Amino acid sequence: MKNNDKLAIFQAKQGIKVAREATNRKDNRFVLILSGGALGLALLGQFLYFSVGPGFVAPTDEVAVESDPAPTNSDLVPDPALAENRTWAGALNLNNQPIGLELYGDLASQATANFVSLVKSGYFEGVSCHRLTTAGIYVLQCGDPEGTGSGGPGYNFGPIENAPSDDMYGEGVLAMARVGGDGYSMGSQFFIVYGESQILSDAAGGYTVFGKVTSGLDSVKAIAEAGTADGSSDGAPINAVSLSGISVE
Repeated sequence: MKNNDKLAIFQAKQGIKVAREATNRKDNRFVLILSGGALGLALLGQFLYFSVGPGFVAPTDEVAVESDPAPTNSDLVPDPALAENRTWAGALNLNNQPIGLELYGDLASQATANFVSLVKSGYFEGVSCHRLTTAGIYVLQCGDPEGTGSGGPGYNFGPIENAPSDDMYGEGVLAMARVGGDGYSMGSQFFIVYGESQILSDAAGGYTVFGKVTSGLDSVKAIAEAGTADGSSDGAPINAVSLSGISVE
């Protein structure tokens, strides 16, 4: 066999060896990607909920402060002193089913003052609960007069108050909705947690907990059990839900 032939055979064998090693490395990387993917998908669900959905509140041009928040000292933002640094008792109806509330004027004075002010002005009467989630995160979101997830009172406020350090939101929690990554984008939208949920903090932090449901949570759970209009785990309730009979004292 000529030396040139031997060299050609050797080079061919080396080429096959290198190709096999490259394939093995790709396979290993693929396995690592797949194993990380399962965790990634779980985290992605929560990220999308709070950054794309109501993540909470969707930025819009109609409510400019959603995408470019107004300062918290805006003349339109209720004075935190209105919360009186005390616990408030409240009530509302969801489709004529009574719900008892407790508001934390001492722990979340700005959010409580905002809620109290909107209640006393009649802002929430007839407003819908436009969004329901039934997998991973268990909340009913309300307070948007447009019913689209992008409406608000014409102002925004912050910062975040009284957010749980462990990202766990228990049954009955009342918390403020906001734009993902923006702690100064709260307005009128809030959510009721009807089943313990881990809601991961984002770049801005967690979500302001300003109160809890003290009675009637079964009515919220019944709305959740009925599901969403499109059968998904995140959408409008299959039966329209509206707020009425709201009071605080």
